[in-house]
Amino acid sequence: MVPLKRRKVVPTHSTTENDNNNQPTKFPGIVIFLVERKMGASRRAFLSRLGRNKGFQIAEKYSEAITHVVAENNSGDEVKAWLGSQAGCSSAEEVYLLDISWYTESMAAGTPVDILDRHKLEVSHAHQSPTLPAAATKRYACQRRTPLKHHNIFLTEPLDLLAASADFAEHEGRSVAFLRAAAILKTLPKAVRRMEDLQGLPCLGEHSLRVIKEILEYGSSQEVEATRHSEQFQAMQALTGIFGVGVRTADRWFREGLRSPSDVAKSEQRLNDTQQAGLMHHEDLSQRVSRVEADAIGQIVERAVQEILPGAQITLTGGFRRGKETGHDVDFLITHPEEGKEEGLMPKVVQWLEAQGLLLFQKITMNSYLECKDGPARPSSSMDRFERCFSIFKLHNKTHSQSPSQAPRGTVCPPPHAQAPCDATGGEKEPQPQCSSSGWKAVRVDLVVSPYSQFGFALLGWTGSKLFERELRRWAGREKKMSLSSHALYDLNQRCYLRATTEEEIFSHLGLEYIPPCERNA
Repeated sequence: MVPLKRRKVVPTHSTTENDNNNQPTKFPGIVIFLVERKMGASRRAFLSRLGRNKGFQIAEKYSEAITHVVAENNSGDEVKAWLGSQAGCSSAEEVYLLDISWYTESMAAGTPVDILDRHKLEVSHAHQSPTLPAAATKRYACQRRTPLKHHNIFLTEPLDLLAASADFAEHEGRSVAFLRAAAILKTLPKAVRRMEDLQGLPCLGEHSLRVIKEILEYGSSQEVEATRHSEQFQAMQALTGIFGVGVRTADRWFREGLRSPSDVAKSEQRLNDTQQAGLMHHEDLSQRVSRVEADAIGQIVERAVQEILPGAQITLTGGFRRGKETGHDVDFLITHPEEGKEEGLMPKVVQWLEAQGLLLFQKITMNSYLECKDGPARPSSSMDRFERCFSIFKLHNKTHSQSPSQAPRGTVCPPPHAQAPCDATGGEKEPQPQCSSSGWKAVRVDLVVSPYSQFGFALLGWTGSKLFERELRRWAGREKKMSLSSHALYDLNQRCYLRATTEEEIFSHLGLEYIPPCERNA
């Protein structure tokens, strides 16, 4: 009797992962997922090993990190449907859907080849709404104009709340998914009334769509309301609202039974200097800062800087530059046209402000950025290393009536005073700041000093919004093979820095239409 042939054993998931970990990664911005459907387990394992040996990152499981999905003998619709059926898969709109030919050509070249039309898997758009504006269908927030006032606050506010809750749980991927869903809704020219209005839109995952559908049908979401009223969410909101307290510290305090700033004040917690100042001035710092107050602080900063370094330029950034009427803090970017003159400026400015009795707290960090080490050598990040000062200003009430100062450089979008307060069909209604009865008010102020050669990048980075900046870096890495930070833009293909003195030049380098600050409210 002829013995049965032993079945060939396919390498296990854990073995393949170990192979991946042992191989050096040459292309950190690319993470490939090979679809087993119609390819087969054996061929998929062989192609995975081949890719890893060439320095590619090949993922065994689909995740938020995936950038390229490669399939063999599948249509784009088949791959999209298959991905949608898998637990944990995000929208296929977020990744490249590619034919196996792109993968084999990349293996032969030893580097990712350019993605041509013949490499892309066609996806049917038969159900896409013909009335949808073209800008709304773009995948990246940095491709879209997002106004401050919009029509879908009744949907974006619940999604933002779920994003905050995910942040408190340190689930970054889930938080970003909710923020991207909210961002796409902010671009729409009218209020969403039915689920069919969302057809053809990217960035809307199953979870977000489920929440939106429930709100449209019942007026609210059970998950959102349960989160909003949960003891943990409310406590984390309150504790992280203390200046100097991050998510991990707040979570530890919550597990120790603390629920509010007053609980912290009564406890025997050891607080650092920043947290002590934050707790001491929490009542003032929890109030909104008005544009008038921001301009009054701007006049003070302008006077201090000009007395120490004449000719320096001071620009109001952050939400106020995007046109907001109020904010949680005030950010200023300082530079000087003569490169190098700005070095060591911050300690002198802080000394001047302290001599005037205008600082309740200050913490200076010096510039630690070195272009030769921090450009191409490290991935793009939301954190920069400029010379800066995190401070709490003592703003006297008499300064509130002074005329607003004009920022000497960098377009500042005017606050939309002509618009009525927004409701569920017109955008966000911001709470108004309250005046202190003590004659002065504590205000959070960030002062940042940038070399003139980096000013354009710093201005872009410090204007926000946070998601807009994140999407800019994601676009640069995935679409242009560049590394963008608040210091520089580096072309990974050409292996050189792309210089720019204005935001417009940076957008041009990235191949993007320039979007003014007041339309970056993603």
